Order: sequence, then C-alpha cells, then structure tokens
Amino acid sequence: MYSIQIEHISKSFNKDLVKALTDISFEVKTGELFGLIGPDGAGKTTLFRILTTLWLANSGKARVEGLDVISDYKAIRKIIGYMPGKFSLYQDLTVEENLQFFATLFHTSIAANYDLIKDIYIQLEPFKKRKAGKLSGGMKQKLALCCALIHKPKVLFLDEPTTGVDPVSRKEFWEMLKRLQNEITIIVSTPYMDEAKLCDRIALIQDGKIMQIDTPTAIINSYANVLYAVKSSNMPQLIAEVSALPEIESCFGFGDYLHVTTKHHNNGEQYLHNALMQLQHQAIEIKVIQPDIEDCFMALMEKK
Repeated sequence: MYSIQIEHISKSFNKDLVKALTDISFEVKTGELFGLIGPDGAGKTTLFRILTTLWLANSGKARVEGLDVISDYKAIRKIIGYMPGKFSLYQDLTVEENLQFFATLFHTSIAANYDLIKDIYIQLEPFKKRKAGKLSGGMKQKLALCCALIHKPKVLFLDEPTTGVDPVSRKEFWEMLKRLQNEITIIVSTPYMDEAKLCDRIALIQDGKIMQIDTPTAIINSYANVLYAVKSSNMPQLIAEVSALPEIESCFGFGDYLHVTTKHHNNGEQYLHNALMQLQHQAIEIKVIQPDIEDCFMALMEKK
C-alpha cells in the first residue's frame, strides 16, 4: 500500500527556461519514513509544493492516499500535515494561540489529538504564553510540528525541518519522527546527508532529477570503488596536487581528510603513498574507509 505515488512529474518556470523537476517518479509506502536528500536548489521544495496541492506540475501525475493532487486537492488538504522550510506560524500569537488556531481550522481541538503531540508539547508547555516570534529556533521547530500534527494527518510533509537548528535539537527532532512513524507516513526533505541514515528509504535528488532511490544501507553498499581517506601536514597543497594526479578518479575535501578514489583499485594506497612522497609531503596518512551517503552522492554526481 502506498501513501504517495508520483508518476513522471516535471515542473519548469520562466517559460521552461528553468527546469525545477524532470520526470520524477517514485512511491512512498504507508507508514514509511522517506527522505528526499539533496542540496539547496535540487527541487525538493518544488516537489513538496506540488504534493501538498500548492503548485501545479507541468506534466505527470501524483496521488496522496489515493487522491489526485489536482482533482482531489480539497480532500488532500484535510488529511496532510505540512511544515514548510521557513517558519510560517503567526509570530505575534502565543504558542497556545497558534496551536488552538490550527486545531480550529481543522474542526478539532488540542485535547482531541493531544496524545499525538504530547511528547513534543511537554517541552513547549512552559512557554505556552510566549509569542512564537520570541521562541528559539528549536522551540519554533517543535511548535511548527505540533501545528502540523494537531489534526492527526495521514501523511506528514516536512520540508528541511532541521535547517539552522542546533545539533541537540536536530537529534531530538528525529527521535520525535521515529515515534510518530508508528501512526503517520512521513516524507522529509533535508540537505544534511548524515540525516539520510535515519530514514527507511531515501531518494537522492540533484538538479531536479532523482539519481538513486533505495535504503541508506543499500545505497552505501552499492558504492563501487575503494575509498581512501588521505591527509598530510600541508592540506591546502594536498588537495590541489592529489586532484592533478593522472590516476585519480575523484578527490573531495571531507573535514580533516580528503576522500579519494583511484584507478588503481588493487593498489591505490601504494600509488598514493608513492606519489605523495615524490611530491615531498610530510606526515602522510592514508587509510581505507567505508563510504557514507555523502560519498555516494558525490560519486553519483560525478557519474552524471
């Protein structure tokens, strides 16, 4: 059973000069926590606005809980929750007033669905008389989630919900999503590659095109090359010189290391060591590492 079905959706702007989405197709299973992973400008928000009936696609079809996003848009709006990337609640209303307002919009009450938001609202309750505009980033995020959930939607759309939020609040937010998953289908977009592993399945998107869809583990296991973490005492010079070596397939900076693949799949470590010695690098460190989602994303972009 699928909560979301997308078939060949395309969307462009400025008389087709800007292609935001190109032939997007995938399904989200009922009860799944599905991630749409990609950088800013990849097309994530455009797709969310089509699925939440705010924008029309140029071509293709999409259904939410079996309802067509065009002909059944009124019915869809009653059964979804949507948390846009930018905080969009009423900043001059209090926490309690915002929540009451959204409950009233959907002809329900805070009490009716309190069990669904209880774990989140407990953290907000000490500030329930505070205006939303005066909340911290993490608290605004929790309030927005409560307002998106107050009518007990069947599908929850979260567009980059943790952007600009501190690491502790990000961790708490994902723990909340895992608990909610038992009752609601969740589709979340994020530019943070480390959050991909927290989803059941993910779609990697870039330039409005889906590059790969699978479980995070399956995507990592599909990484074809041996990946090396490389470091020396002169990192600015290292990235330029390693990138210029003739037998290098890819080279990207990741924290304190370079992540490197070579055409020498069997003896790449020896090749790198010899090359860096000839280039007179000091304190050379080379080790084989397991790729993560970001490595897979970069490899797919290279292939593209």
